[in-house]
Amino acid sequence: MKNKIKNDESQRFIPVIKKLGKSVREYKKPSLLAPAFVMLETVIECLIPWIMTLLLGVLEIASGNANNPDAFLVKLLDFLTGGAENPSYLLLILEFGAAFMVLATISLLCGIKAGKYTAKASSGFAKNLRKDMYYKIQDFSFSNIDKFSTSSLVTRLTTDITNVEMSYMMIIRTAVRAPFMLIFAMIMSFTINAKMALIFVCIAPLLALGLTLIMIKAIPFFHRIFKKYDALNQSVEENVRGIRVVKSYVREDFEKDKFRKASDDVRQNFTKAEKLIALNTPLMNFCVYSGIILIFVIGSFIIIESENTLLQWTELQSFMTYSFQILMSLMMLSMIMVMIIMSIASAKRISEVLNEQSSIVSPENAITEVKDGSISFENVAFKYNKAADRYAVENISFEIKSGETVGIIGATGSGKTTMVSLIPRLYDVSSGSVKVAGEDVRKYDLDALRNSVAMVLQKNVLFSGTIKENLKWGNKDATDEEIFEAARLSQAHEFILARPDGYETVIEQGGANVSGGQKQRLCIARALLKKPKILILDDSTSAVDTHTDALIRQGLKKYIPETTKIIIAQRIASVQDADKIIILENGTVSALGTHDELLKNNKIYQELYYSQNKIQSEEGGND
Repeated sequence: MKNKIKNDESQRFIPVIKKLGKSVREYKKPSLLAPAFVMLETVIECLIPWIMTLLLGVLEIASGNANNPDAFLVKLLDFLTGGAENPSYLLLILEFGAAFMVLATISLLCGIKAGKYTAKASSGFAKNLRKDMYYKIQDFSFSNIDKFSTSSLVTRLTTDITNVEMSYMMIIRTAVRAPFMLIFAMIMSFTINAKMALIFVCIAPLLALGLTLIMIKAIPFFHRIFKKYDALNQSVEENVRGIRVVKSYVREDFEKDKFRKASDDVRQNFTKAEKLIALNTPLMNFCVYSGIILIFVIGSFIIIESENTLLQWTELQSFMTYSFQILMSLMMLSMIMVMIIMSIASAKRISEVLNEQSSIVSPENAITEVKDGSISFENVAFKYNKAADRYAVENISFEIKSGETVGIIGATGSGKTTMVSLIPRLYDVSSGSVKVAGEDVRKYDLDALRNSVAMVLQKNVLFSGTIKENLKWGNKDATDEEIFEAARLSQAHEFILARPDGYETVIEQGGANVSGGQKQRLCIARALLKKPKILILDDSTSAVDTHTDALIRQGLKKYIPETTKIIIAQRIASVQDADKIIILENGTVSALGTHDELLKNNKIYQELYYSQNKIQSEEGGND
């Protein structure tokens, strides 16, 4: 049963490797050169002890102390000394020393090259992987983003990619060096004495079995750890974004406690995983040092009993050198196992993002031009999740002519934002159809459709940079005059000029150095620069006073009469001049008509209108 689970796990991981492998791309050459130089470096390192054995053997023969001289060493001595009866020890040492210097220099150069190509390949792979993930996320629909959560995507783009980068670096260098040195040292050990080398053959499977069991037990912990990381990042993200709210409600202690709990969850899982992984070092030391003791005992016994005929002390010395090389190889393999265990979970999480297909894409032979701003909803229903019990909006049907101004009002949660999000295909309808310029929005090229629809969302976002740079998000090629005109229409021009740096004023992260009303007006100006066929203002004047709100609406009506304008608002005053007003209630259209018609016939509209006018008249009286 365990073997079946292990095989299933490996089968599931193969597609992950293939998916991540596509990000190597232009770094294939350094990824191949790095292990090639590592292998050459390893071969030379394993040859040096063998050559040292030859030197000691040759010197022993030259000194006449060899009881049973090896025929190969005798021939080598004759070759190096030209058959001289009294060979020069100094000459022999110089000749071998020159060989050692050449080999050491080549090994050094190979190591330098291997390090250079490893760094280039691993950092390049991580760069491509991060780019592929980021570009993939840019194509996600809102539903795809909702599936992963923002904090989880941030963790995958940072911590997970770092883990995979480190693992890749070890795979193309250390993971080549360790087994290659292990195998080569084993071969050289068998060359010296096959029976003695069997000690390593017996120990290696025992160590491999132990490391495999540790890996199988540790992997589930790392799967849980990265989910805890997501929760930790979410706690930090929420706290930083809402720091003003936290301080105004004096909730610092609560936030600290929430962070501590999330941090403790990560610590506890990491502790359990590290406890398991920590077992590999004592296990490895036990196996290796047991092998060294056996080599000392058995080797010494063979030398004494055979009187240097079956094994010589020089060979035992080289054998010990190879045993230490095998020790180093096993230590490196242990490190690799730890890194791979951590990176397996990260690799799967990255692969999930790369494999995710956007739920909203442009169709084949897509329409690339939006002719006008007319809109038609035909029996539209939508829910965020297919498994959801109820629809967010349903039975929505109405038409808007191009150039009309339409107001939408309704209680919080009535589906106003959800409904207008279907127009630029931020979400797709569950049933029915939304048409723009007489064509189903699903037939349009996404870029063409969204470039024709400007939407100022409830949560206004400004990016780090100058005011001008933020406004140019609407049109990167906009001239200064076009920028000024859009700012005038949104009633932002005056407060921008009142700042010392004007349009070059730097906006801090999240727009922290502008007020809510100023932020809304800048976002409206940014949307106007798109010169859209449809402009959607989703409660985007809620933070400005009624006079400024009226000026913005007058400007929109006067300067962009052909643009269809949809205004979502809580204030009746913001929509009462609209050509038609839609009232949403519990996700359905409760009423549709002009201000006068609704004021005459609709109870919901009447209550809103009279309650708001009563408040305004009382405020006026108090003044």
